[in-house]
Amino acid sequence: MRSVTIETAVVCSGAGRSRARWAPAFAGALLCLGTPTQAAEPTTYQRALAAAYKAAFLCSGMFNAGRTQAQIEALELTGIYPEYQPLVGELTAAIEPSTRSVTVAFDDKLPPRRASWRKGLGCTTDPIGAAPAPIVPVYSADPETAPLDPRPWPQGDAGLSGKVAPKLSTMADRAFAGGYGEQARTTGLVIVRDGRIISERYAEGFGPLVSNRTWSVAKSISGTLIGIAVRQKLLDPTQPANIPEWRPAWRDPRSAITFDNLLRMASGLHSDTAGNRTDALYTGATNVSQEATHWPLEAAPGTRFRYANNDILLAIRSLRAALKNDDRYLDFPRTELFDKIGMRHTVAEADWQGNFILSSQVWSTARDLARLGLLWMNDGVWQGERILPEGWVKYMTTPSGPQPAEGPGYGATLWLFGPKQGLPEGSYAAQGNRGQYIMVIPSKRLVIVRRGEDPAGGGFDIAKFSADVLKALE
Repeated sequence: MRSVTIETAVVCSGAGRSRARWAPAFAGALLCLGTPTQAAEPTTYQRALAAAYKAAFLCSGMFNAGRTQAQIEALELTGIYPEYQPLVGELTAAIEPSTRSVTVAFDDKLPPRRASWRKGLGCTTDPIGAAPAPIVPVYSADPETAPLDPRPWPQGDAGLSGKVAPKLSTMADRAFAGGYGEQARTTGLVIVRDGRIISERYAEGFGPLVSNRTWSVAKSISGTLIGIAVRQKLLDPTQPANIPEWRPAWRDPRSAITFDNLLRMASGLHSDTAGNRTDALYTGATNVSQEATHWPLEAAPGTRFRYANNDILLAIRSLRAALKNDDRYLDFPRTELFDKIGMRHTVAEADWQGNFILSSQVWSTARDLARLGLLWMNDGVWQGERILPEGWVKYMTTPSGPQPAEGPGYGATLWLFGPKQGLPEGSYAAQGNRGQYIMVIPSKRLVIVRRGEDPAGGGFDIAKFSADVLKALE
């Protein structure tokens, strides 16, 4: 019998000390630069990563979400990982509204880092050392966001009051006042009961049209997209993933890794830390085909739980290979999911070679994520149309094989909650760094979305908040 191991600890060094964090508790795509514990002059590479972090978040925040540079610098660019914080603060960004791009200089001998926006695809970051190619100025000076949809909820936005139900006002006040977690910074709450929004509230500078980065909630979006591909008979979760870089299959043992292994964080692939060191991809601007495919096996597939960005990146890389059409691939999230369920303010971003970074890099609103939660709660049926295969949500929420050592369990891209967390049996959630949550409690017909910009080391207790909401409603 194969042995089963579970690895979840993530160690990040910074601010003069080493600190262990547990991936299941935060479910974020951790970005650790690995600077020494003693203060040292930042390397060119570290400055390059910090410059891209600033360029990417300003670009996406301004041109996806319609926020101002000052707002983003005051919130999204504070409370970030300590290895980034001082560098991000000292580097200067140049905003180019007519080309919807942001450049940040970091070194006298190398070109500045640049992130550029494209309609429907959000912002893409150029690789380190790439000389900025000319971009034709075609945009107005003002960021554009999709307007309110005049159709009724849940497909549209008509008839929504944006008010907090009196029964839930105490919990909402506490959530926005920093409760439910150390230094928690809530930016949005949407609570849906029986398909209807009963409470909605936003922090200053946010609103129903203002998106945040989903961080690892994107992994659950990936699980949904894979389900759509399964329904279209493009993929089979029981079969090996389609990774062109692992050919010929008879020479590469990684070719035995199935889609199921990838969706359950059970690939057996090596990585520097649980969660992966995805700095080179997220801010170094390598690409998915390079970064996610080169790791070797260190455990038999299906025998170990190890939370990993790369597993999800590989699943979506396989989707691109299965589609065999790059235009269809780039349209797939929008045409097959977002547009169908009214997620008009959601955009999936890609690397410079056109691979979606669907481990983390999606921008979405609280209402759009509530729509996604409703799709799951209704077994993948939306307004009478079946989007997901029958039983796919049960697959996503059923544990199989090795599980996290502590905290919630794990299905296939969704975290599993229940009585141990003070919630009804069968509850589940998508979770992302800096406090992004979609909590679904099917037995109570309840979807709870919490958006945040929690600082590194902080956190929001979604289980306690959800339990309090249930108690108030009862």
